[in-house]
Amino acid sequence: MKQLVYLSIGIFFGIIMYKSEAASWFRIYEMFQFGSFHMYGIIGSALVLGVIGIQVIKKKNLKAIGNQEMKLTPKNKSFARYAIGGIIFGLGWALAGACPGPMYVLVGSGYISILVVIVGALLGTFLYGILKNKLPH
Repeated sequence: MKQLVYLSIGIFFGIIMYKSEAASWFRIYEMFQFGSFHMYGIIGSALVLGVIGIQVIKKKNLKAIGNQEMKLTPKNKSFARYAIGGIIFGLGWALAGACPGPMYVLVGSGYISILVVIVGALLGTFLYGILKNKLPH
């Protein structure tokens, strides 16, 4: 039953991503060229909703599905980790034309060639898991 709820939420999220054109290569290209506010509006509204959501979770001490406690531990603050990670993420996003969320939406939309990018992203994640103890955190 829980998997059905997650699957439904994922499908709904995918439809919203597709209909809002957040998975559109043209919109992503347009954003990196500073040609339109469209993607910045989507990202900015997600950021604002995320901050509000985290504050509500903390203030009301909300529980996760299954009545499990949510542990929101602050991360270590370090400029290098966020700068390097952000540059790598941004370069990958610019080269692929999609960030991780919309990659799966694009597969569902019939753009099968994005599977090459998904395989690369999964290999990169695997490689990070192997090297994470040797990287600056």
